[in-house]
Amino acid sequence: MSYSAPERLLRSLGIEKPEEIDLEAVAWSIGAKVKYRPLKSCEARICGCGDKAIISVDDTKIPQRRRFSVAHEIGHWTYHRGQLLVCRTRDIGSFGGFRKGATDPEFVADQFASELLLPAYILRPIIAQYKTLNLKTVGEISTAFGASRTATAIRLVQSNKFHAMLVCHGQKGRRWFLRPPCVPDHWFPRDELDRESYAFETLYGSKVEQTHPRKIDADAWFDRRGAERYQMLEHTFPLPNDEILTLLTFTDAEMMEEKDTSWSYRRRK
Repeated sequence: MSYSAPERLLRSLGIEKPEEIDLEAVAWSIGAKVKYRPLKSCEARICGCGDKAIISVDDTKIPQRRRFSVAHEIGHWTYHRGQLLVCRTRDIGSFGGFRKGATDPEFVADQFASELLLPAYILRPIIAQYKTLNLKTVGEISTAFGASRTATAIRLVQSNKFHAMLVCHGQKGRRWFLRPPCVPDHWFPRDELDRESYAFETLYGSKVEQTHPRKIDADAWFDRRGAERYQMLEHTFPLPNDEILTLLTFTDAEMMEEKDTSWSYRRRK
């Protein structure tokens, strides 16, 4: 079995359980000291000299956010040492690489942070206990690991165990989406939210998290011909900066087996 860089780091410290992931100790092991204090111009930053560094994190943020920021800066120390990077709120945990590309420094640090907070070798046995993916599952696992729901949801979808996908929207449309290999490529989400979707109300109306997943016709999310024949589950929660994240769960096995025989007639116009 191969391990990612953050997983190798954790294993070198003998970490085998979620509660053993002490980020300050992890940072110290690679020469970085973590300090928490108010920051005005950014959410976190790292200043290094040689093989030593100081990671500063805004202490006014919630614990999960602070943990992700520390892990994010450890990612920068691992991959971008010698570069000057100041991490603003919109840079940390935005997973912009799903949109910008996998080599974007902030996305690289985000992905590193996710794997450091939710390492696959610890996460995999826990995921095996769950048959379905919903926000209740995300919440339970995020609490166990002390991670944000966004980072947890991403890691669970990336596990490729569940027929589900994540779609992030802002006021100007879709920002990014994450689809695992087990979901056929032709299920490609719309750029804009459909007014019939519950996510539309969350983004432009109530700004309140949905209390439970709801059934919705698949053509509210996909403009592929034939999507109207299927239903799926939609569950949305708000994010900072006027964004939302929606977990879409495919409940019809035929959607996973169907071959892509026709592209959306709307995209041909």
